[in-house]
Amino acid sequence: MDKTRKNGRGPRPERGDTARQGTMRLLAAVEAGATLDEAAAAIETLEPAARARARRLALEVLRRVERCDALLAPHLARRPRPEIMRVLRLATVELLALGEAPHGAVNAAVSLCRGLGGKGQAAAGMVNAVLRKVAASADAWAALPPQRLPDWMRGPIVSQWGEDVAIAIEAAQEAGAPLDLTPRSGDAPGETLSTGSHRLPSTTQISALAGYDGGDWWVQDAAAAMAVRVLNPRPGERIADLCAAPGGKTMQLAAAGAEVTALDISSSRLARVAENLERCRLKASLIAADALEWRPDAPLDAILLDAPCSATGTVRRHPELPLIRDGSALSGLVALQARLIDHALSILRPGGRLVFATCSLLPAEGEEQLAAALARNPGVTVEPAAAPGIEPGWLTPQGALRLRPDLWPDRGGMDGFFIACLRKSGAKS
Repeated sequence: MDKTRKNGRGPRPERGDTARQGTMRLLAAVEAGATLDEAAAAIETLEPAARARARRLALEVLRRVERCDALLAPHLARRPRPEIMRVLRLATVELLALGEAPHGAVNAAVSLCRGLGGKGQAAAGMVNAVLRKVAASADAWAALPPQRLPDWMRGPIVSQWGEDVAIAIEAAQEAGAPLDLTPRSGDAPGETLSTGSHRLPSTTQISALAGYDGGDWWVQDAAAAMAVRVLNPRPGERIADLCAAPGGKTMQLAAAGAEVTALDISSSRLARVAENLERCRLKASLIAADALEWRPDAPLDAILLDAPCSATGTVRRHPELPLIRDGSALSGLVALQARLIDHALSILRPGGRLVFATCSLLPAEGEEQLAAALARNPGVTVEPAAAPGIEPGWLTPQGALRLRPDLWPDRGGMDGFFIACLRKSGAKS
């Protein structure tokens, strides 16, 4: 049946298609190797509220897969089929992490099973019995540690900062992330953080907030916003944002009065930047191009390079990443970052500055990448990161900014970022 609406607004929501069913589809897609963003099409037939709830439930499950399996194992004679295991994990999270009423969560799980066909119907009795035991296992659940990061992520973290930091990052991943806003100018809803971002609960409905329609602010993690603050753009400066999408940093640069050129290799992602700029009434020149091949007409005053990376710093928001990636792409990413740094320096005027940033927790994409860049480019120096709200413990011996999810634990943490400001040799402006 063709589900396309005649008015062109996309698929029509299907009756009886629940948020929990959407969650099952999202979890199945992640198990097949997709990110939650890539899996979004699997729930496009849901009503907006159900779509949002399906994603929230999937996030909560993905943050606790290991804990769920450890709690369920003693109650299972053998491991169920993948689709039944997803039902059990979701119900376990609803019961023990989200505080759902046992009868509702158990009945919903049984209904999900019965909707899976003959094998699901055959498993419904087992699911009912297991979940009734799970509902009485609050103490056992509380005694389980947060989900452990995979070794390819955890090893470098422990080597750099120790076991306690790794454990704290794992706790931050399970806790999730609040909603952060960057104001265009002046105020924005939420608690004002020392760095200038504004923070609200993660359950906040974005489009209902004051200033949304007027473009008075945009959604951007407090750590991500620090890259532009370290760059300290000035009115009239010619600045390139070399990997611009989704556009939060481009908007910060434009709001500061800079003449901004925003590049991204993806035209579709650049279209999202254009939409964000229009909503916030800001301007930038948008170019779909490979940052390694693009050269401006004249050397630039400053460059922001938020380089492609492992995204390990975003595990609070994307708990599926440690589950679907194995670190095999890391060496290629590190090599690409090095090439991007060298190219960026080549299109920067003497005395100009480059902020190199990655949303990564891995020293190979941060501290080690910076040391290698300095060794390759002897005329380049590091300017100690400076911006309002920076705490002394966030600075590395090199003068870069190292942000981690375990920082600000009493305020909801922040994404993991490495941010370094490089100055090219020559006269300063």
